[in-house]
Amino acid sequence: MKRVSTFPFTAIIGQEDMKKALILNVVNPRLGGVLIQGEKGTAKSTTVRALAELLPPRPCIVGCRFHDDPHDKSNWCDECHEKYDNAEPETELLPMSVTELPVSATEDRVVGTLDIEAAIREGKRSFEPGILADANRNILYVDEINLLDDHVVDVLLDSAAMGINTVEREGISYSHPARFSLVGTMNPEEGDIRPQLLDRFALSVYITGEKDLDKRAEVIKRRLEYEDDPEAFNAKWAEEQEKEVHRIERAIKLLPQVTVTNEILRMAAEISITLGVEGHRADITLIKTAETIAAVDGHTEVTKEDLRTAARLALPHRMRRRPFEEQKLDWENVDKVIDA
Repeated sequence: MKRVSTFPFTAIIGQEDMKKALILNVVNPRLGGVLIQGEKGTAKSTTVRALAELLPPRPCIVGCRFHDDPHDKSNWCDECHEKYDNAEPETELLPMSVTELPVSATEDRVVGTLDIEAAIREGKRSFEPGILADANRNILYVDEINLLDDHVVDVLLDSAAMGINTVEREGISYSHPARFSLVGTMNPEEGDIRPQLLDRFALSVYITGEKDLDKRAEVIKRRLEYEDDPEAFNAKWAEEQEKEVHRIERAIKLLPQVTVTNEILRMAAEISITLGVEGHRADITLIKTAETIAAVDGHTEVTKEDLRTAARLALPHRMRRRPFEEQKLDWENVDKVIDA
């Protein structure tokens, strides 16, 4: 089946913070997701869908409903353990994709369902996979996440943090891997998101429309050119797309080698204390983000500049009860800690 053409990621003008945050979460899915806040018509959905085209295909176990990684036995589903704990699984390369979760989705649709009657009648677990099964090792995209039921958002964030989805009904449970890059988008004009949920996102960016006249005109030009002939437009950007693919692949391989000095760890803690950030989640996320930035930029030791960039992505939405004031934040105190 031929893949539907999407607007190239590298052809999107501006919105650098959004693009950086998305790439960081792809390189390191364990970051815990990114929330993109912004007015309508700012290419939020376009950018998320375009991201999938940059992702390298990944090896999967043939026939697995959760497209398990044959080289990561610790994250196999129960079925793959039963079949291949003592055998070599057949593998195939499958492209990564964007799994979209509709605002109307129920918890059962998200996590999947257990057939209790079949369990009682036949003595075996019968599990019908949900959206989290489709999202495993893919990108899970939730548009208008602020309109999603709070309990469903909790389930998503728990799965993103734990990397596993567990369904329990009437004393019967079923678990499967659920490692995905969570991306939520929202227009603040349509309602806020609970601060408790906001804090669970690793990164948050606030975007607006392009204000530069020349760049804004170029946005129109590229969009019209793409709509007129998507195939020719994509071919024009193929080289830039390939460069970005290689950069992401290199960063994924480099990430496990990245190290952090005690000086950087203490600096991260001091930043959080200085800003009055509650809890320790922010500190840990700050370091993980800085490590991922280092990998994307091609070096193996976290620098002060990596930490400075990470702070601007990982902390603003945790600092205020009204998180949409992000652009008014004064970063002078953060810079003083880093530059001391």
